[in-house]
Amino acid sequence: MTKSLSLRRSLMGLALGIRLTFGGPHFFAQSPNLQTAVESAQAPQDQRIQQLQERLEQIQKELNELRNVNSTQPTTDRAIPAKASVPLPALSEAAEPVITDPSNPKSEPFAFADFTWLTGNPRTKDTPYGTKFFTPEVRSDANYTYDFRHPQDDTISGSSEIFRSSEVQLTQFGVGGDFHYDNVRARLMTQFGLYSETTPRNDASPARGQWNLADAYRYVSEAYGGYHFDIQHGVNVDAGIFMSYVGLFSYYQFDNWAYQPSYVSSNTPWFFNGVRVQWFPTAKLKIEPWFINGWQSYGRFNNRPGLGGQILWRPNGNWSIVGNQYGYGEDALGVSSRTRYHTDDSVQYKYYRSTKSFISMAAASLTGDAGCESGGGVSCFGNGKTGPKQSFLGFMAYNRLWFDRDRYALTFGGGRINNPGRYLVLLPPINGATAATGTPYFTENPGDPYKAWDVSVTGDYMPSQYFTYRLEYNHRAANVPYFSGPGGVTPPGGNTGAPGSLVPGWSPDLRNSENRITGALLVKF
Repeated sequence: MTKSLSLRRSLMGLALGIRLTFGGPHFFAQSPNLQTAVESAQAPQDQRIQQLQERLEQIQKELNELRNVNSTQPTTDRAIPAKASVPLPALSEAAEPVITDPSNPKSEPFAFADFTWLTGNPRTKDTPYGTKFFTPEVRSDANYTYDFRHPQDDTISGSSEIFRSSEVQLTQFGVGGDFHYDNVRARLMTQFGLYSETTPRNDASPARGQWNLADAYRYVSEAYGGYHFDIQHGVNVDAGIFMSYVGLFSYYQFDNWAYQPSYVSSNTPWFFNGVRVQWFPTAKLKIEPWFINGWQSYGRFNNRPGLGGQILWRPNGNWSIVGNQYGYGEDALGVSSRTRYHTDDSVQYKYYRSTKSFISMAAASLTGDAGCESGGGVSCFGNGKTGPKQSFLGFMAYNRLWFDRDRYALTFGGGRINNPGRYLVLLPPINGATAATGTPYFTENPGDPYKAWDVSVTGDYMPSQYFTYRLEYNHRAANVPYFSGPGGVTPPGGNTGAPGSLVPGWSPDLRNSENRITGALLVKF
């Protein structure tokens, strides 16, 4: 603006100078005696006029350049925040600045600090092309996994993130984003690739009733709509499919410190189908009750829905404490009197930050899970007349270091579980077995023992906030044969008979441990 005003003043001054110097056409008509003087002075005057014309042309050129610069500048300096694990309330005006003071009653929840360091949160700090109405999102997750046992059918068992070895595979490609206008909100995120096959496979609820729910929801990871109420720091009411974040890690590997999370994350729900209310009484606290169909299920397993909720507290930029609780649901297909209970609680702490050291940041996380099933021939509290003990107990811990202004990172971690009854153990896909069919090759009967542990080392290179190259080593082990061996889990010639059924003369090659290396390219816009 200052440059433009200066140019306008220069133009006015030059115009005034020309008029005063030459006096217009009447100057030459005042006296014929001046003709000689005029002719003698004509050459210097012509030079002066030429100089003034060149100066005017230069000023006009600068004005045009200034107009072009102004036309290419955005209308607002505010970047719409990327989606975090806790969706922010709908934006009322795209041009309004984000209020970050937590004491301000109109401030955005958790906007008072940068929480992109958390596992389970995307580390992107802005979203390209976000508008007042829509914030787009694109994700791509492709990996190559080398299994040291070389299963002949390339099938990896017991993971909800990695499914085939010695091949480049697209785990997930998603396109979608957040819609927000006039307090109305909606989110859609598609899923193409292996997730569209493997995620429905681990849900037994479509086996009950008509209409194929697995096909209906196969290509959707998140899809919900709702309304934002301007109460305290915001209240959101949403219905549809939404992420659960039980187990701390995100469903999307880009958001996590590791590609293969430990069992208490990998074996617990990634999504819920139902209704949630997100209440932010302060800018540092979220209370979120759920009314859902069941434990990671498109429909109900029996005749009762699931109830649960989350409490998330971030007192400052260095701490994040979350608790997830679940109960009431009857989540054993065909066993209507069996009720499930579960608690999942995590703490994350950023204990170091420096802008001058080669180690730029350090943080740690600890997660503990406990749960059980009661009724229908099993007991929460030990073997007795009501049945064998059916419970879940586990933990996982990770430590992450960032280097060179957060461009590189190194994560160490692992955990263990004890799950008698195996009700949260991912069923190996033996002869095409699914959660609904089961298989006699790996039973999930009351009291069946299952103990497992794992460790991992993850290296990340992050040249851009939108891209991560990841290399990871995993060692996993169990007290019973569970992981794919060299013979694989597929009968000769492919799946035979009903999914999961016995094949005469054949048995799967299951081992007590596995070692694998995964390289992945992860993208999020």
